[in-house]
Amino acid sequence: MGAEPLYLAPRLGKRMRSLVESPGLLHTLSDALGSPLHVLVPDQLASNVAQFRAVFSRHRLSGQVFFAHKANRSGALLRRLAATDAGVDVASLAELQHALGAGLTPDRIVATGPKNPEFLWLAARTSVTVGVDSRGELETLAALVRRHTLPRARVLLRLSGFEASGVRVLSRRSRFGTPAGESEALLKAAERHGDVIDVTGVAYHLDTTSLTEKATALEGCLRVLEECRGRGLRPSAVDIGGGFGLDYLADGAQWERYTSELTAAVLGSRPPLTWGGHGYGLRNEAGTLRGTLGLYPAHRPVSGPRYLDELLAHPAASYGGRPLAGLLLEHLYDLHVEPGRALLDQCGLTLAKVLEVREQGNGGALLVRLAAKADDIALEQHGVLVDPVLVPRDPALPGPGPVAAHLFGSLCLETDLITRRTVFLPHRPEPGDVLAFANTAGYCMDFHATHAQRQPGARKVAAWQDGGAWRWCLDDLYWPTASMDTGGHDMGGAQ
Repeated sequence: MGAEPLYLAPRLGKRMRSLVESPGLLHTLSDALGSPLHVLVPDQLASNVAQFRAVFSRHRLSGQVFFAHKANRSGALLRRLAATDAGVDVASLAELQHALGAGLTPDRIVATGPKNPEFLWLAARTSVTVGVDSRGELETLAALVRRHTLPRARVLLRLSGFEASGVRVLSRRSRFGTPAGESEALLKAAERHGDVIDVTGVAYHLDTTSLTEKATALEGCLRVLEECRGRGLRPSAVDIGGGFGLDYLADGAQWERYTSELTAAVLGSRPPLTWGGHGYGLRNEAGTLRGTLGLYPAHRPVSGPRYLDELLAHPAASYGGRPLAGLLLEHLYDLHVEPGRALLDQCGLTLAKVLEVREQGNGGALLVRLAAKADDIALEQHGVLVDPVLVPRDPALPGPGPVAAHLFGSLCLETDLITRRTVFLPHRPEPGDVLAFANTAGYCMDFHATHAQRQPGARKVAAWQDGGAWRWCLDDLYWPTASMDTGGHDMGGAQ
């Protein structure tokens, strides 16, 4: 497998490092509640909210931080969020019901995504702000309000497909939001239904990590807000969604080295680094590298709150190069953000027990089978490559190392690979050991979970610190009164 291991060590914040360095707790949880198991740290969510709030303060902006609930359906996380001043972005009827039941008041909830009439009715009935994607959706909402004598509906007009300086910068199409160039019909509909609709602001949906593209979209929203005011509407906010990224790795140099070595492996100039020579989108065509690397940039030093900070400081080309934050402040617009992955940084890990370790006759990487399915640990399904932390059952008896290993799931499918990448571990794992996959709370616990072959999905627990010790309960049994009343010390941010 090469002379030197290619580690992709996870970045661990203070709380997460303390948790993975508590082998007694992790093995007790895994033994009692089964493998795989998701362990969530709700107090870290509150710390992350505070970090985003600090960015607002630096730019002297008011507004709201909304947690994108679709990133994790945990009740513990939502109830801990309710104990902060943040809000939640819900994308389904069930998520809206969950948010209301967790203690979030309607003024702290925004409803987005595809909506059926029931979802729209409950949002309007409870005075939750609705992000409307089209004129048709706005018409449907207005009709529901009139038919059922509901309160005036608060709406955000969601846009997409912005242009800058006469050139279409955002060429990627989106099925969410109305193209900015077609906003005229949407604004006319808002005026026409002014008796039952209050336009509170505009929003955008952008499936990109490009800071320049997001800045262009924000400029476009500012222009539409001006047009709204010219029509007599009274918007007061702009919602820029999420997509602020997350830095998964402790060392960016490891990421650069791995991607370089992967390219070499695809071209055949070094041994393979993946099961079956998988290239993550790269391929060798007669000695020429083709394709595009289809991986999430696991090392992203500018991510989360720092990404938002840089976006707000970005010069607005169509406004004389003035910082975007200054324009928001000048017009007294509130800023709304909807982070999912970034707000869940360091908020959870997934445990999987080692069931079997086999050697290959050719002396290749170990074959390690885990008590989990690939769907339970969906890091790689989101293009994220990061090492698990090996938690031995008997730390006094470490095996020889370092070792290369292929991690397989427990389904009778050749495709049930926890990771296609060859993973390098500090020493040989043994049956009964646990692998802890850090930073799985954002999108990697629920989106792909299945009950294939009647194997149960991973259960969830919430963990918090009480002085120097960790305490835990089942996810559904957690309330903020548990972790906030123990006198546990603040572990600070995730950095």
